[in-house]
Amino acid sequence: MTISPSAISHTIRALEERLGTRLFHRTTRSLSMTDDGAKLRDRIAPAFATIAFSMAEVAKEAGTLSGTVRLTVPRVASQMILAPHLPSFLRRYPEICVEVDINDQLIDSVAEGFDAGIRLGEALRSDMESLPISPPLRGLLVASPGYLSRHERPREPADLHGHQWLNFRLGSGRVLPWDFRRGNASTVLSKTGVLSTNDADLLIAAALEGCGIACVTEGTVEAYLRSGQLVMVLEDWSQPYPGWYVYFPKGRLLSPALRLLCRHLSEGVLGDDR
Repeated sequence: MTISPSAISHTIRALEERLGTRLFHRTTRSLSMTDDGAKLRDRIAPAFATIAFSMAEVAKEAGTLSGTVRLTVPRVASQMILAPHLPSFLRRYPEICVEVDINDQLIDSVAEGFDAGIRLGEALRSDMESLPISPPLRGLLVASPGYLSRHERPREPADLHGHQWLNFRLGSGRVLPWDFRRGNASTVLSKTGVLSTNDADLLIAAALEGCGIACVTEGTVEAYLRSGQLVMVLEDWSQPYPGWYVYFPKGRLLSPALRLLCRHLSEGVLGDDR
């Protein structure tokens, strides 16, 4: 069912009259929420979330759940989260369509028409709500045994200055620095590397070929670590940081399909898939 803008405006004005307060600032060119409007939104959002989840559960039991979910997701999250766990969701709910746009830039998901996005916890904006779908992660330094046989193995972060770096570059062009913490000691290093790329697979391929030391997200190189093709460097300096989250605007009523997808991903990744 489609509701016209005029009907929505009439309903909001009626609500404002009932509450005795203005919920939106209105001009001929803009519309923004007042402090009272924001307070009301934050207070009723959990109730609407509960309603949405209950509707999703009923639809699930009746086998009638359908809809489309549009997500914006960085490539690494697609590999770590969606590739292993989305297929089982699609099999379970064949009437739900999931559209995934791979984008490493921190775009405005609302302006671009997405229902939600996936980002690391440290990259979330304060005006977004989020749901965790992975445990904390670590940035791991890895290199091939062949590379380490030709270069002295680093014992402290400062030793890395004499090595060849393989850097991950965000879609914005900014190269991620390397963050180290051990106990009360911490340091952040950056250096121009022999490779800078926003493709994690290319970064790992270069490390496998002995081109240098790469900083990669934990979970992307497990098979290579088990096989011995890559080894960890300065592991005791790698500390956890917030993992992957599904994010969406505050106050947005999540569709039953999106809420089920969030739950499915978090249960699968966190090891509680029922």
